[in-house]
Amino acid sequence: MSTTANDPVITSYAKAPTRTITAGGDTFAYRELGPRGGIPVVFFVHLAATLDNWDPRIVDAIAATRHVVAFDQLGVGASSGKVRDTLEEAADDAYRFVAALGHDTIDVFGFSMGAMIAQDLVVKHPDLVRRLVLTGTGPRGGTDIDKVVGTTYGDVLRATLTRSDPKEFLFFNRDAAGKKAAKAFVARLKERTVDRDKDVTLPAFRTQLKAIQRYGRSAPSDLSVITGPTLIANGDNDRMVPSVLSEDLHRRIVGSELIIYPSSGHGGIFQYWEEFAPVAATFLSE
Repeated sequence: MSTTANDPVITSYAKAPTRTITAGGDTFAYRELGPRGGIPVVFFVHLAATLDNWDPRIVDAIAATRHVVAFDQLGVGASSGKVRDTLEEAADDAYRFVAALGHDTIDVFGFSMGAMIAQDLVVKHPDLVRRLVLTGTGPRGGTDIDKVVGTTYGDVLRATLTRSDPKEFLFFNRDAAGKKAAKAFVARLKERTVDRDKDVTLPAFRTQLKAIQRYGRSAPSDLSVITGPTLIANGDNDRMVPSVLSEDLHRRIVGSELIIYPSSGHGGIFQYWEEFAPVAATFLSE
């Protein structure tokens, strides 16, 4: 299913239909919304996530003025194939997806693993990306990124024992403010009630975790090739991708902007969405 000129403009991510496009024999599932034309903002999602894991408050704020595209990586949700063993391969898939849509210039919004894939994409295709938003993430070879495996499995177990969503533990501090923000975030993700994506399978989840581990143990990329405007954001207590790595990215990407939200974790941008969404929207609309 593809967009036609007569389709109505979708303004709510919760109501954006799921479309598919084929590239090199693979089928990518995606959703798009916002005004058509110009350079799109392509969203790169996190570990174990599908199209249904984007915070609609952030997507909708950006889609108010920009054409937004979110997609499932191969082997995830409604996309075909298997999850790749490395994030570089996932970046190659993303490039094929963008090319199949007919875009030669994009802006990128990446969160966590998605922002790692986005970095690999820009390093390989520096002329493709104009503006870059990197949240809850770190550079290839970043210190302690490879420890995400233990942290993730530990919090998944805690969530199972308390019948909670793992993201409540992985993304948010376990203080009163964090717990409240976590519940609100999970509730927002449920606002879409039809045409929801399939959950990530356990083998796909494990493959993604191993790919992140490899990324953390790899030689650093040359991020000096990133010369376009870049916005970096995180909470000050990220247990998945240590917050110091956001500062590391800021140092490596000349001219980048850095926002660190207080008393928040990996999902700091979701806890502080009321502050972050307009900042991101303004940055991407400049």
